[in-house]
Amino acid sequence: MKVNYKTYNLPFTHPFTISKGTKTHQPTLIVELEFMGIKGYGEAPAISYYNIPVEKMVEDLERKRIFIEKYAFNEPERYWHYLHHLFPANPFLVCALDMAAWDIYGKLKRKQLHQLWNLDTAKSPVTDFTIGIDTIENMVAKMKEKSWPIYKIKVGVDNDIEMVAALRKHTDAIFRVDANAGWSLEQALQKIPLLKELGVEMVEQPLAKDNWDGMKILFERSVLPLYADEACVFEDDVEKCHQHFHGINIKLTKCSGITPARRMITKARELNMEVMVGCMNESSVGTAAIAQLAPLLDKVDMDGPLLLSEDIAEGVQFDNGKLIYNEWPGLGIKLNW
Repeated sequence: MKVNYKTYNLPFTHPFTISKGTKTHQPTLIVELEFMGIKGYGEAPAISYYNIPVEKMVEDLERKRIFIEKYAFNEPERYWHYLHHLFPANPFLVCALDMAAWDIYGKLKRKQLHQLWNLDTAKSPVTDFTIGIDTIENMVAKMKEKSWPIYKIKVGVDNDIEMVAALRKHTDAIFRVDANAGWSLEQALQKIPLLKELGVEMVEQPLAKDNWDGMKILFERSVLPLYADEACVFEDDVEKCHQHFHGINIKLTKCSGITPARRMITKARELNMEVMVGCMNESSVGTAAIAQLAPLLDKVDMDGPLLLSEDIAEGVQFDNGKLIYNEWPGLGIKLNW
């Protein structure tokens, strides 16, 4: 096994704002693994509030490069376990390497991953398109710029009901909202019924990730389904979210890759919870990995490449939110490496 990597700072088409802050570019790490002449690719975007910058991923990779490369590769699940113990404090780097291993595995089998897993892509849900926090005028303009069947609206600010009401005047599309832990329990109890009246379908991470007592109350009283994001990072978190949320939003980068994400999906189904996989503004590399899992999901948020003004790969395409798969094996990507 040989490893290579490149870092990128991918620009957004518009500044992207959530309740935690604003960014104009998405730093990301792309790794390349080579095994028997076959190259596989994976991605891990850096998110500031998780304190794992690209520089930390590169530092850890270089420090243990010899151990990454000396592994006798046979199947991705075993490689993930090896990497998980090699980098116990860096799930982002493990995710990128896990994706690359799955890409190689699919190429060795000459199939995309969803084909290896016997999944029906006709069952893949339509992806939403995210409208970040901005002035109401700008949010309306962004929505009109991208006509879409489902919008995910970032909320968690004082005038968020006003924002959603203004957007609703211009479309009959499905709305989802994501507070990114920006509300108190009292605010959530007040706002969620108003959002339902505005045709909102679900609410993502309304309260702080550690406010389990508040979530228990909200779960019992909410008139809309509640999905965990910041409260559901790793596999052990799925069971914690049971009876506190109606569903979970899995992020591949945070949970450390495709391998644990599949187990999280299985666990959530055992608990009769709904499942969504979301993006962290990945390029088409990381987005292609989400697409392989999409037939297993109730909802999907994989609009990363649509929010960026520059991409570094070709992969899954979108037809008014519907996923269009190509025939390339592995993750189904071609990287402009």
